[in-house]
Amino acid sequence: MPAIIRTNNRLSIRLLRWVIITALLAGIILSLGQILLDADRAQNELDQQTLELMHVVQDAATQAVYSIDPELAQQVVEGLFEQRAIHLAIIAHPDGTPLAEKHRPLKESQSRWLTDLIFENERSFSVKLIKEIPEPVQYGILQVKIDTAYSAEVFLDRSLVVLASGVLRASILALILFMVYYYLLTKPLRQIIGSLITIDPKDPGEHNLPTPHNHEHDELGIWVKTANRLLKGISESQTKRKNAEERALKLSRYDPLTGLPNRLMFRNHLQLTLQDAAKLNKKVAVLCCGIDDFKSVNEQYSYNLGDKLLQAFAARLTRHSNLLHASARLGSDQFALVQFNIENAYKATELAEALLAAINMPFEIDGLTISVHSTIGITIFPDDGEDPDKLLQKSEQTMMLAKTQQRSQFQFYIASVDSEIRERKRLEKDLSEALGKDEFHLLYQPQLDYKSGRIVGAEALIRWIHPERGFVPPDHFIPIAENNGSIIEIGLWVLDAACQQAKIWQDKGLDIKIAVNLSAVQFKDAGIEEDIRRALEKHQLAAQYLEVEITETGFMENLTKAIEILTRINQSGISTAVDDFGTGYSSLSYLKQLPVDKLKIDKQFVWDMVENKQDFSIVQAIIHLGKSLNMRVIAEGVETAEQEAHLIEMGCNIGQGYYYSKPVDPEAFEALLTDLKAAQIPAPCSTSN
Repeated sequence: MPAIIRTNNRLSIRLLRWVIITALLAGIILSLGQILLDADRAQNELDQQTLELMHVVQDAATQAVYSIDPELAQQVVEGLFEQRAIHLAIIAHPDGTPLAEKHRPLKESQSRWLTDLIFENERSFSVKLIKEIPEPVQYGILQVKIDTAYSAEVFLDRSLVVLASGVLRASILALILFMVYYYLLTKPLRQIIGSLITIDPKDPGEHNLPTPHNHEHDELGIWVKTANRLLKGISESQTKRKNAEERALKLSRYDPLTGLPNRLMFRNHLQLTLQDAAKLNKKVAVLCCGIDDFKSVNEQYSYNLGDKLLQAFAARLTRHSNLLHASARLGSDQFALVQFNIENAYKATELAEALLAAINMPFEIDGLTISVHSTIGITIFPDDGEDPDKLLQKSEQTMMLAKTQQRSQFQFYIASVDSEIRERKRLEKDLSEALGKDEFHLLYQPQLDYKSGRIVGAEALIRWIHPERGFVPPDHFIPIAENNGSIIEIGLWVLDAACQQAKIWQDKGLDIKIAVNLSAVQFKDAGIEEDIRRALEKHQLAAQYLEVEITETGFMENLTKAIEILTRINQSGISTAVDDFGTGYSSLSYLKQLPVDKLKIDKQFVWDMVENKQDFSIVQAIIHLGKSLNMRVIAEGVETAEQEAHLIEMGCNIGQGYYYSKPVDPEAFEALLTDLKAAQIPAPCSTSN
């Protein structure tokens, strides 16, 4: 960081200060000397003027004493008092007897405390009154006292002028000297210092110091040239050393692909960070960030493009260096980050949200637009542990666990994470064997047409009955199946079993359409259309009795491909529906391009629509949207008569939920079809679409 010179320490200011002080002192001393000389001259002038005045009246005073004429003597005295400085005048006989006298008080003046020290408050003068004819005889004496205040005031005014002019001359001289020094020395030095401050210490020889104008051949010019040669030599030496150090450091501590620190260096750095945090009583967040389904990027494009994606991904992570203390690549598609000196977990939340927002932006690589998502696991020091290895391990475990639940999110470590991971591993093993052990079965939940009051369809819902655990909810095992790819095989079983049941009901004369959910993983599988076709042909089922449902996230990742697949499925006579509509991110511009027949309102909106005005408005908007796009609308999660009444009033086409029936086995479902009353399904009011 460049040195900052305080204003008082600048050479120009110090020079100006000393020049001014010196000049002022010299000016004041010279002025005081002149004033002292002027004071002596003023005293002499006062004495001379008084004596001359006394000589003027001496003859008249002598005549008055000689003639013993008091009137004449008094006239002489009065004449003297015409001068304002006369304080006392006496004409007296030789023995001291006054013939005439006059007195007036001294003038009051605020400056007497000073002038009396120089002139005294009064000055006394006397002249002998002598008759020269026929021979010199003294007949009396003339005494005069002068009030010095008047002469002193003139002296003071003149002294102030002398002092002021002396200070002014000294100041002008000081400024002239300062300007000479400034332009000849200080200004060139400031220019040199300014250039020195801008020099990058990492590369001092990048720019030469400019030689001040008109100093090319004097001492300053020689100093600048020498300094430039020295800086260039330092820069060359630094560059060589830096290159050697960087090469050695990268080979031992950095990932060669991304340039980020490797696991070993990150671990060492994390240990030092935790030690500092412990001393400062601060928290540290350790984040493990992994790319979701990175394997498919390599398979779909190439390993070379995958490497470039990793480099771009690492660059985006390090853009948040203002929030990060360290970052590293742990291996493959996993990266680690450290956030230091935080007060609480909210700071880590802000960082995680910023990272996910940046990562979710598409990458432009070799002319291709690639969208990836990431999942982040977070541990907090010292809450989740104090050992760097344990913290890093827990953050990795948290990330892996988060991927099984919901990708493109961040999740904090919890105390039971180890047991949850072990449980997940066991569940994953059991899931791989469940299909072969015939542990899956399908239940069917009816869909009621509000216009006719009849059951017109059923949603096939998979259930897993574990021999030891019992019922395992779908939201527990479906994410695991999607993560390890077994969802493809399970989905084929669901499709086959649903088509088989639909054919059984068709043969019994029951006009029921079965809806089958396709996961996002199934929908991205290249053979999904062929799988559906084979299932229909295997059971000789007409396409009109099958409906496929897919969530918004299933088609949003690749809209163009989704439109192609859904169009071919729709053209084969199979109806399509968007499941859990309203919870994803699809816009109207996307929705109107999709060849879908139905929208299914997510049950969460239906559950809260009576009490929550916002949910009521959302349900109403989805129904109106479906009508405007010529789509039928199905409401999931209908549980009360009040909900049903509102849906019918809004113009919803089909209802599904516990108000009509829980998901049941095929036998119970057939009972619902043949006896609505026994199934406790009320006949809805007829309404127009």
